[in-house]
Amino acid sequence: MAATFQQFDPPSSASSDSDRCDDDRVFSTDACDEDNDAIDMYAVPQSPPPPSPRPPSTGSQKSPRSRRQRTTSLSQSTKKTCTESILRSHTRTIYTAGRPPWYDSTGQQVEPFVIGICGGSASGKTTVAEKIIESLDVPWVTLLSMDSFYKVLNEKQHEQAAKNEYNFDHPDAFDFDLLAETLQRLKEGKKVEVPIYNFVTHSRENRTKTMYGANVIIFEGILTFYNAEVLKLLDMKLFVDTDADVRLARRLRRDISQRGRDLEGVLKLYCNVVKPAFLHYIAPSMVHADIIVPRGGDNTVAIELIVHHVHTQLQKRGFKLREKLAHSYIGQPLPDSLHLLPSTPQICGLHTFIRNKETPRDEFIFYSKRLIRLVIEYALSLLPFKEVIVETPQGVLYEGKRCASEKICGVSILRAGETMEQAVCDVCKDIRIGKILIQTNFDTGEPELYYLRLPKDIKDYKVVLMDATVATGAAAMMAIRVLLDHDVLEENILVVSLLMAESGVHSIAYAFPNVQIVTSALDKEINDKFYVLPGIGNFGDRYFGTEPSDES
Repeated sequence: MAATFQQFDPPSSASSDSDRCDDDRVFSTDACDEDNDAIDMYAVPQSPPPPSPRPPSTGSQKSPRSRRQRTTSLSQSTKKTCTESILRSHTRTIYTAGRPPWYDSTGQQVEPFVIGICGGSASGKTTVAEKIIESLDVPWVTLLSMDSFYKVLNEKQHEQAAKNEYNFDHPDAFDFDLLAETLQRLKEGKKVEVPIYNFVTHSRENRTKTMYGANVIIFEGILTFYNAEVLKLLDMKLFVDTDADVRLARRLRRDISQRGRDLEGVLKLYCNVVKPAFLHYIAPSMVHADIIVPRGGDNTVAIELIVHHVHTQLQKRGFKLREKLAHSYIGQPLPDSLHLLPSTPQICGLHTFIRNKETPRDEFIFYSKRLIRLVIEYALSLLPFKEVIVETPQGVLYEGKRCASEKICGVSILRAGETMEQAVCDVCKDIRIGKILIQTNFDTGEPELYYLRLPKDIKDYKVVLMDATVATGAAAMMAIRVLLDHDVLEENILVVSLLMAESGVHSIAYAFPNVQIVTSALDKEINDKFYVLPGIGNFGDRYFGTEPSDES
C-alpha cells in the first residue's frame, strides 16, 4: 500500500497570508504533489513529433506551574494545519515538525542532496517520491513538482485546452527559467514562492506555495531531465519505467475523477499528444538516469538501495551543530563586533536582582524590563546617525543628530525574546515587529525552526534581533540564517540579548562577522545542558511563571 499525502495548504513548508508579513509554518517531511500520478514505460519512437503549444505565454500565556507544554504561535489561517499529518502509510504517520539546521557551525549552508525523478505521465513518480520520503525518515525533505511550472495560457491556448488539443507534455508548455531559478534557490536553502497550477481551469492561481530548501530535495516531473540547467542541479537521477497500458489506465482514472474530464477527451489527448510526447521527449531522457526503477513504487528493492545511498550522502554532509558550537572557540579573544554595556553599578545592581534565584517573579519582571530597556537603547545607538540642524523655540539653531535608518524592524526569537518587544516599541515609534519560533529538539539537542512572521520587505530593514539569553548561539545563528535567506544584509542585523556566554558570542561572530552583537553581561561558561554559568536560569520560565514545580 503506497503512502498518501494529506492535501492541505501550505503543503510543504509555509504559506503567506498577509500583505504586510510572511507568516510561515515550518514542517518536516514535506510537500504534497499536485499530480498524484502513478507509473509509465518507454518505447521506441515511431510516430511523428508532437506539435509545440507555442505561441508562448506572455505572463507568466500563562500555563500551569507544574510544567509548560511546548507551543507555537499561530495565525488563525494556519491553525488547522498543526494537527494534520503530511505523510500517512499503513505503518506509521509522519507529523508536522520543526526545521533542523540547514547550515554548519560556520553559518554556511550544508549542501542538500537533490533527487530528480523522471517518467511519463501517470508512471508513479509521486508514489516513488513518497516511498523514498517515508523510508528515509529524515527530519526535513522538500518535494517539488514540475506540474507547478506550467506556463500561463493565452486565449488561443485556452481554446485548444478546452478541445483537448493543447500539448501539456511538450517542453514549450513549461516555464523552465522559473523552474531552474526556483530549484537553485531551494538548493541554496532559501525561500521560494512556487506557483499553484489549476488543472481544471488551466491557469495559475493567485496564491502561491512558500517553500524552503531542505536536507533532501526531491524534484519530480515528466521532463525532469530535459533542461540542461535543471539537470546540473540533480545529485541523483531516477527514471520510473512503467508499462504503457498501466499508465493509460491510471491517467483515465485520474483525469476523469480528479480533473472533471470525459473519457473521449482523455483518450483523444493521450493518442494525439501524451503518447507522442512521451516517445519523443521523455523516453529518450532515460539515458541521463543513474537508476531506472521498473514498476515504480512496487519496486521495494530499488527504493531500499536509493534510500541507503541517500543516507550515506547525508552522513558525509553532517548536520550536527550545537555540541560543536559549545566547544569550538574556547580561549579565543573577543570579537570586535561585540558591544558590551559599561559595567556600571546600576547594571551590576540589576543583574544582582535577576540572577538571584530567590527574587520574586514580580521583581524579576520589573528589573528585567529596566535592563532590557537599557540594552535596547544602547543597541539603537549603534545604528548610523546623520547630522541635522533644528531651530529651538527660542529661535536658536541646534546642531543635533537623527537616526539615518528610516526602516527598523524588531524580530524576537520566541518565547524569551518576546519579553523585549515592548522596550523596542517604546523607544522606536511605529516600529514593525517580526517573530521567529525556535525550539530545541529534546532527542537530537538541535534547534528547530517552527514558525516565523516577518515583513515581506524585511530585506530593506535594519533588524534588531532579540533574545533574552544566548548560550551556544545555535538559536541566534538559525534566526540570522533565516534573515539572510530572506535577503537581509548581514551588516543590517543587530543581535541584542541581556546575557550571553562567550561561546555563543564567538559562534555568531565567526559565522557572521558583520553582525553586531549587543549584551549587558558576558559569562564564561556553559554546562553540559547548554545553560550559561553563572547565568540567569531559564529566563522565559522565570518571566512567564512557567517553571516546573518541585512535585513534578
